[in-house]
Amino acid sequence: MNEKFIRDRISELRIQKNISERSMSIDLGHSPSYIHSIVSGKALPSMTEFLYICDYFNISPKEFFDEGTSNPAIIKEVIDDLSTLDEKQITNIHQIIKGLKR
Repeated sequence: MNEKFIRDRISELRIQKNISERSMSIDLGHSPSYIHSIVSGKALPSMTEFLYICDYFNISPKEFFDEGTSNPAIIKEVIDDLSTLDEKQITNIHQIIKGLKR
């Protein structure tokens, strides 16, 4: 994992959220070109800013770096929702997922 991964991951998550670099920069309280400077390789976020970016996407740093998950925000939401269900409901959903994977 390297700086390119961080830049690409920010772009991937931003595109999934359907938000422009400019809007994201402003939402994070920075100049309109802040995210562009990160994804273009001109800068890297500080650790504090990285944590704000994770919060912005509603994911943890672990989820950010999970290369096997292409849409960590949705996976997190599904897991959060599953945790509110009883065992029978979770079993039913698991069977549905197994059926979809065939």
